[in-house]
Amino acid sequence: MNRVVFDIETLGFPLDSFDEKQQEYLLKFAKTEEERTEAIQKLALTPLTGHIIAIGMVNPDSKHGKVWFRSDKPDSFTSDDGLVEYVSAEEKEILEGFWDAITHYNQFITFNGRSFDCPFVMLRSAILGVKPTRNLLPYRYSHQEHCDLLEQLTFYSAFRKFSLDFYCKAFGIRSPKSDGITGLDLGPLFEAGRFRDIAEYCIGDVQATAELFALWQQFLAFEK
Repeated sequence: MNRVVFDIETLGFPLDSFDEKQQEYLLKFAKTEEERTEAIQKLALTPLTGHIIAIGMVNPDSKHGKVWFRSDKPDSFTSDDGLVEYVSAEEKEILEGFWDAITHYNQFITFNGRSFDCPFVMLRSAILGVKPTRNLLPYRYSHQEHCDLLEQLTFYSAFRKFSLDFYCKAFGIRSPKSDGITGLDLGPLFEAGRFRDIAEYCIGDVQATAELFALWQQFLAFEK
């Protein structure tokens, strides 16, 4: 089967980019400074208040992949092993590249993609006027087209959900967080112009998901 693993990285828009009514709406439950900070951090979690700064894709069989990432200037490079291509682009171009690439695969694999990555990508595409080329949210109780590993490893929420970092450590996979970067660091990295670091962090998540998929497929997948 021709398949691909993908993951996205997002960042919230600055609070002052919203009008007064919108800011009031976004902060209406924030009573303390700590709650205000948390509310601002959560702007990255919805496509109406955040944007995509990177999308990474890897073929779990060939190990070849590509990352589209935001940058303040045109940039492109290749991983040291020659397997991953990195290309800078604006958000709309990132989405156009993603939708073109995803059409070449029968199955796509994510970690929490059904609840986050997929609806985020589809709504950001609509907001930016980019037409999706396929439905990223097909029938939930089948992994044949979309294998969401968080769904599979919790047996469709029968068990507690854990982070990708936690699953990696449990299964003996090198965690993408081992280099010290987490999602909370993306804002400061973006502001500091460390766009390549964000792109490499993104592909780290994708490669870890691909390794987790290989183990799930070996021990837990029951094909029809």
